[in-house]
Amino acid sequence: MYQPIDQLRTGKKLKIMIESAGYDVKYIQEYLQLSCPQSIYRWYKGKALPSLEHLSALSKLLHVHMEELLAFQGESILPDIISVIQEPQIKRVLTYAMYLRKVA
Repeated sequence: MYQPIDQLRTGKKLKIMIESAGYDVKYIQEYLQLSCPQSIYRWYKGKALPSLEHLSALSKLLHVHMEELLAFQGESILPDIISVIQEPQIKRVLTYAMYLRKVA
């Protein structure tokens, strides 16, 4: 049996991974050739998921598999986040992770 995607946690995970890699919404908008940033904000808030094309492009940009961009129900997002960041950025991601634990 498959695990359902947790849309809200996927949005939080995407935001953390994108920001930890040093990208902002404007850059992602241009990279994905989106006409406005609203789609990205909707992902971040867990209101929508990126399309397969956008997931593919983000996975290439962040150097991860598409599946690593998603959060599945019942799984922690922290190991995936730590595994894709570079050493100098670990402290920033851990700060985000601690924030997520407080709001979750």
